Amino acid sequence: MIRLNIPRRHFSTSGNRTIKAAVARSPQAPFTVEDVKIRDPRHDEVLIRIVATGLCHTDIAVKERNLVPFPIILGHEGAGVVEEVGTSVKEVSKGDHVIMSYASCGSCKHCAVGKPAYCYDHGSLNFAGSQPDGSLTHSQGADNMYGSFFRQSSFATHSLATENNIVKVPKHLPLHKLAPLGCGIQTGAGAVLNSLKAGLGHNIAVFGCGAVGLSAIMAAKLNRVNHIIALDLNSNRLDMAKELGATHVIQLTGQEAPQDIAKRVNSIVGSNGIEFALDTSGNPRALRSAFDCLKPLGVAGLIGGSAPGTEVGIDMLSLLVGKSVRGIIQGDSVSKAFLPDLIQLYEKGLFPFDKMVTYYEGGLGDINRAIAETKKDCIKPVLIISKP
Repeated sequence: MIRLNIPRRHFSTSGNRTIKAAVARSPQAPFTVEDVKIRDPRHDEVLIRIVATGLCHTDIAVKERNLVPFPIILGHEGAGVVEEVGTSVKEVSKGDHVIMSYASCGSCKHCAVGKPAYCYDHGSLNFAGSQPDGSLTHSQGADNMYGSFFRQSSFATHSLATENNIVKVPKHLPLHKLAPLGCGIQTGAGAVLNSLKAGLGHNIAVFGCGAVGLSAIMAAKLNRVNHIIALDLNSNRLDMAKELGATHVIQLTGQEAPQDIAKRVNSIVGSNGIEFALDTSGNPRALRSAFDCLKPLGVAGLIGGSAPGTEVGIDMLSLLVGKSVRGIIQGDSVSKAFLPDLIQLYEKGLFPFDKMVTYYEGGLGDINRAIAETKKDCIKPVLIISKP
């Protein structure tokens, strides 16, 4: 079981550097760019000057659903330049270029067998807003300022990360291009390549064509999946899905019954179901539809997060033929190994994730506009914070 051991007592440690950060003060209030203090790195930490950061749906969801303490600095797809390193840090040094991903403890049973995305302390390490000892990395006068989101809080000019959740990248590649790899893109691609291991001879349906779904589609094309069926409400996103590798698209209205969607999918593949389906939306109807599309022994993967307490109904008789639903975190990825692989594929032109990215040159000041535009046609926003 993944624990969410959030310390009840929080205390600030004195910060030595003033930075700019986009602060979330309540679930519905817009982000505000403010001066805050950030403390010096501890022995296992790295201080990073942020060049760019992706904006992920998770940042929006945890804020709007009141799932984090406030006020807080969010952001978890940061890329930047190392400015300071702790005394025990060995993998990077000042001036290195890095991208950041999720945090894990490195010592629990799941971490020990190469499944750090399912770390027992995944919740407290990534979502608590504080360090494991209850201390806060940021401060603002005498007031608490929560941070440590995914052990980075990248909606800022500077971030504190650990050696555990950073990946050194080649300096010849633009950091603003690499920023969004650390969560959503890794999750979608990893779901296909690592979790489901979909490949030649398989068929897959992807529900939702945001950054996660489109990354799954690119990975499916890369792995030579036979039929890659994209489903979404938005026609522009379906056009992008076709450009990135979908063999078929289905535009939904949101009113279809799950069994009717399954019939449309099965009519494409010409068989009694498909091997794999992914729901990236977190919508119960979408997950039920994904499940209903499966053939015996088929697997439906759930990536999209939903509000706590959300339930989905599954026909129990269908489970008897070996159909299953599994949750997927971070695409089962070990970031230090998987992200360099994705970067190599990008350099070869085989994983063109930048086609779905919109860059915002106004940096932190553009964050509210970027969020508003994700609810229209912007698929993956990246905020440009500084020059490399």
